[in-house]
Amino acid sequence: MIQMIIVGVGAGPKMLTFEAAEAIFNARLIYGSERAIELVASHIDPECQVKVIEDYKALRDIPHEAVVLSTGDPMLSGLGYLGGVIVPGISSMQVACARLNVSQLRVVPITVHGRKMKPESIIEEVQRGKCVFLLVDDSTDLAGLCDELENRGLRQDVAVLSDLGYPEEKIERGDTANPPNSKGMVCVVIGDLD
Repeated sequence: MIQMIIVGVGAGPKMLTFEAAEAIFNARLIYGSERAIELVASHIDPECQVKVIEDYKALRDIPHEAVVLSTGDPMLSGLGYLGGVIVPGISSMQVACARLNVSQLRVVPITVHGRKMKPESIIEEVQRGKCVFLLVDDSTDLAGLCDELENRGLRQDVAVLSDLGYPEEKIERGDTANPPNSKGMVCVVIGDLD
């Protein structure tokens, strides 16, 4: 039985693993976002048919022989839920932890982009002494979350990381009393970052 292959292309340029590059080069049919395709274009065989994903609600209709590109790692807010064979990628959480020099063992990932943020789960992790890694977007009320942490006496460091791996990569630091601005889809790390 042919299984779909979900390939993590990394969080940014030059973050593609050898295993992922090989799966992409051997593919005859690739689906991905414009960004994911752009990140791996030099690894795609010229004979391969490449399709931009237009409707993410129809992903389960993609043919089983396809290689599906997932930015970052498919198992961190990616397309790993589609099943099949998963080829891991370098996630934005891995890059953020490396940039901030924070052990991943101290970090709990929570995705809030495209979802309603549940402050209680974030507060609970901070109370346990964990750093929280958030994938956020413009609908995320980071200032409101920081106010809630402050109101509970949980002052924490806050880092907003954008465009990880790209030349325009930016890391802004603050704390829950004075959090950095978060615009667009970015990563936020809240916790003890010293």
